[in-house]
Amino acid sequence: MASTLQVEIVSAEKAIFSGEALLVSASAEMGEVGIAPGHTPFITRIRPGEIRVNTPGDAEDLDVYVSGGLLEVQPHEVTILADTILRADDMDEAAIEKVRAEAEAALTSAGPAGEVDYAAVQQQLAEASAQLQLIKKLKRNT
Repeated sequence: MASTLQVEIVSAEKAIFSGEALLVSASAEMGEVGIAPGHTPFITRIRPGEIRVNTPGDAEDLDVYVSGGLLEVQPHEVTILADTILRADDMDEAAIEKVRAEAEAALTSAGPAGEVDYAAVQQQLAEASAQLQLIKKLKRNT
């Protein structure tokens, strides 16, 4: 049994990570998953949230935000095809907080029916909340 996984994380714009990992964690459609070498194969959608790649040796672990996408797991390979990928350094906390506040306000406003696309606003709120959660987690760990 191999002690590492081959991991590929890509979006439509670019490849973010290609390398070995001891463990990959993600927010799958049905809940959080942790994938280790030898994992049972499966495919699932991923929700907005953190992807964490624990790398072997002295290499720095990878934490990125994805807005959604697909996760494919094979016994010794993990492929993540993400809609959007952001590294923590690329996220502007103040701008994200503003988007979250605007989305919450849109959901609580009592405008005429059909004026607000609730599904789109809920998606914005979920994405902003997931980004803020990752930023806060990384701040605690530093």
